[in-house]
Amino acid sequence: MSVLVCGSLAYDTLLHFDGAFSDHLLPDQLHKLSVCFKVPRLRREFGGCAGNIVYNLRALGGHPCLLASVGEDFAPYQAHLDALGVDSRLVRTVPGQYTAQCFITSDQADNQITAFHPGAMDNPPAAHPSAAGPLQLAILAPGGPQSTLQLADELSALSVPFMFDPGQELPLFSVEQLHALIARARWLALNDYESELLMQRTGLDVAQLAARVAGLVITRGGQGSDLYADGQHWRVPAAPADAIVDPTGCGDAYRAGLLHGLAQGWPWLDCGRLASVLGAIKIASRGGQNHLLNHDDIRQRYQAAFGEPCPL
Repeated sequence: MSVLVCGSLAYDTLLHFDGAFSDHLLPDQLHKLSVCFKVPRLRREFGGCAGNIVYNLRALGGHPCLLASVGEDFAPYQAHLDALGVDSRLVRTVPGQYTAQCFITSDQADNQITAFHPGAMDNPPAAHPSAAGPLQLAILAPGGPQSTLQLADELSALSVPFMFDPGQELPLFSVEQLHALIARARWLALNDYESELLMQRTGLDVAQLAARVAGLVITRGGQGSDLYADGQHWRVPAAPADAIVDPTGCGDAYRAGLLHGLAQGWPWLDCGRLASVLGAIKIASRGGQNHLLNHDDIRQRYQAAFGEPCPL
């Protein structure tokens, strides 16, 4: 049985400006802004929430199935997925569209200016989740609000439990849609900012959100994460990282750890601890899909961080 991963597949173009944005922006002239930043360093990475999640799940030894919409320029990414052994049968190519693109320019102080082109991602998936075959569970990661709503209906009709991860698309859902998605989800994954925004939008506090799902996780970066399930609350510290290099994709690595543990039937706390370890490994490398996962290394890090053997 597979884990179905629904969400975005994107090319991330990362640009670095050797100065400070603030030196080139005049506060009293922002109404007629016209600036150019010379960026001597450029990297193009495979990204997108769904792409990053399946990368980690595959590295853990899982067999995730992707469901997403991409553009006619997807061939290099497709070759990358093929080399990883990812099941991409349900990835739809939309004629005349680009694959989603994210352009991130960072300055010396790690301030960022980002432009995002959704491209084919705005098209609903052509495949039904049932086409993946037997499904154990699924995740609805950011991949277009209409696609999320459609897939939530289809997964619910199939009685496939899913994790709702609204991410940066949270503001795009209406209050009614958010309540409906939470009601249908088995698990809910948020970062600290998203949790505050969701509580503001829905009028539900943390206890009320946790009562509506089997498991709620709120990640807090270097402060670790909060897990809620079965009326209990655990604070999981962030596992130590070898270096703090690039947070891009850390949240996706964390979610992959949760999904892997859930697919194995682990207790919620063990899932969160594995997720913490994966986030720590990812943050020590650049990009969302360049880190390596080794089971022995994961077990050692888990034992060192939490004082208990890893069930992996």
